[in-house]
Amino acid sequence: MFMISWTDFWMFALPAFCCWLAGAWFAWRGNRIAKACGFTLAGLLIFAAFIIGLWVSLERPPMRTMGETRLWYSFFLPLVGLMTYLRWRYKWILSFSTVLALVFIGVNLLKPDIHNKTLMPALQSPWFVPHVIVYMFAYAMLGAATVMALYLLLRKNKRPAAMEMDMCDNLVQIGFSFMTLGLLSGALWAKEAWGHYWSWDPKETWAAITWFCYLSYIHYRLHRKTSYSIALIMLLISFLLLQMAWYGINYLPSAQG
Repeated sequence: MFMISWTDFWMFALPAFCCWLAGAWFAWRGNRIAKACGFTLAGLLIFAAFIIGLWVSLERPPMRTMGETRLWYSFFLPLVGLMTYLRWRYKWILSFSTVLALVFIGVNLLKPDIHNKTLMPALQSPWFVPHVIVYMFAYAMLGAATVMALYLLLRKNKRPAAMEMDMCDNLVQIGFSFMTLGLLSGALWAKEAWGHYWSWDPKETWAAITWFCYLSYIHYRLHRKTSYSIALIMLLISFLLLQMAWYGINYLPSAQG
């Protein structure tokens, strides 16, 4: 039986990226929706084949290490880009999602995480897989919103349009909803694995800070519909806090012990 490992990653990542690149190119051409969607979807299927194959080979879900979570992020970014493109027809979104996915693919090619097949008992909970998948999808949605916010802030001599801000709002609201589901499933996982729903450890604390920051953005947009610059800056700050909750805490002094 053919077993897939990290050494096979490039054989799936390269054709998947080429398909995403082709999809982004057809999106830029305009009026090529079928080809843009077809190529992007083909890349997603190729990448999904690697994830499934690695899952079977490891005999566990590939969600244990940072490299494995980057794998899911690389998958969900083009998926979110495709969904956004289909909904709002922003032709640039597939290009941005492809570039961001390439960054995570490149990191995994240069620094793959190779571990044994076993999972610690706490990670064998049935809540572990949905918790990680929901969170990765939320991160991808919020990442797309951040790219849009950065673009609107750096664009010269042109004030963001209401429609463009509405797109940021929609992406944040969807991402925030999935983040909330991630928090709830994480609490259920913690209860089953450690006997309590919440313990305010560094991971949970930063996750809560990030959640409240995005909630603040949503409330601010509800009451300050025309204060675009402040809202966009809030969005960037929220995403920086999200990075701390995702992997930044691993570099804190408390994590070194």
